Amino acid sequence: MTDDARSLVIAVGATAIAALLLGWFLRSYLSERSLRRLQTFFGLPEHSECLLVVSRDTGSDGAVGRNDVLALLELAAVIKNCKATTQLISGETVRQGFGERTEFCVGGPVANRRMADHLRSLLPGVTVDTDAEHGPDRGAFLIGGDRYRLANGSVEYVLLARLTAGQEGRPVFLACGQRPIASQAATRYLVRHHRRLARKHGSGGDFCLLLKVVNSQAYGPDVVELVKDVTRGATSPHPKLTTSKDL
Repeated sequence: MTDDARSLVIAVGATAIAALLLGWFLRSYLSERSLRRLQTFFGLPEHSECLLVVSRDTGSDGAVGRNDVLALLELAAVIKNCKATTQLISGETVRQGFGERTEFCVGGPVANRRMADHLRSLLPGVTVDTDAEHGPDRGAFLIGGDRYRLANGSVEYVLLARLTAGQEGRPVFLACGQRPIASQAATRYLVRHHRRLARKHGSGGDFCLLLKVVNSQAYGPDVVELVKDVTRGATSPHPKLTTSKDL
């Protein structure tokens, strides 16, 4: 092999090695950036701990309900990807503030006392009709002047919120559904669309979205529509006088 050929082989080899190293660096950089964005949105730095707060299942001696279990599985994958750890706790027993650790609270205010407390503190503009004898308004959401009624298996609403409070500023995620399957649908929506939510509301931004689960008796939690962003109305106290609009 001549000196020119040897030099050419060396140059080609060096270029190939440089290209491989550059590709590896870019993949590592993009992967690391994606991880940091995920951790920022969910408030889960590496090795941090978060709370998973679930409802009681009144029909099974307080065990976690099937839909809540499925919701937890949706969230567990994200938490693992953030390299964080979890503590599972019942909404009936948790007695602590918020902001120190990221919290995921799943379920309606009847079965999850923690959710009821969060609605009063963080979403004062939301009222949930919990009167079991209230006929067609049972389970309805009143947000601002709009009422959103439940139709079992056909139309079920759920609030999905990311809210920050407290000195540490870690977020509280709420999935407050009119039925457990709606709460599960909201956690699935959060996991699937967190990048889009971060782009729209900012990686550390607060929001409260009203989602509608369509025909859950046929499609389960899979068909979900965004009804509207209700952040302003949900985080503002109800006015003294308001005219509700049935939807």
